[in-house]
Amino acid sequence: MIRNLARGAQSFTSNTFLVTGDRTVLVDVGNEFDVVSTVTDHADELDAVVLTHTHYDHVGNLDDVVSAYDVDVWGFDTNQEGVTRAVADGETVTLGDHDYRALHTPGHKNDHLCFYSAAASVLFAGDLVFANGSFGRTDLEEGDRALLVESIDRVLDVVDEDLGEMHTGHGPSVTDTPYHDVELAWQAARF
Repeated sequence: MIRNLARGAQSFTSNTFLVTGDRTVLVDVGNEFDVVSTVTDHADELDAVVLTHTHYDHVGNLDDVVSAYDVDVWGFDTNQEGVTRAVADGETVTLGDHDYRALHTPGHKNDHLCFYSAAASVLFAGDLVFANGSFGRTDLEEGDRALLVESIDRVLDVVDEDLGEMHTGHGPSVTDTPYHDVELAWQAARF
């Protein structure tokens, strides 16, 4: 099961997804809300944290989560504060009951990762793309519009066209033809 723990949070935060199953994992930890209490409402333990990238709104609660659960923090770059376990491009990471392929997708930030499971038909898109064809900012440090377009193109090449769910770093998850939203983001980012 995938649950957005930041839903309804009245703060500057990213979405924070609790993925339960064989391996209970938080995908991003958000910022400025009590994520630890929210996790304990839905799970007895936490096995790991997996980060899409290390912008502050995605990692602000990291110290609290690590302190409460003593978990490894998986991300693309262990030189980033708080990341204790590197996830390489193409590496497989178990979230809940499924294996997800890590896709290095820079353009919004150099350490950005998306996570895709063909078996679950789920994409965790981070801040690469959002609902309705929106895409991640490229005006921040490490932002690169051309690289973002290449990263979206790569996701389109890897993800099945009948993708069932896309969970994004901000805004609503997409469960109605999410592949189409990725295509729209690719088109919009090119112009």
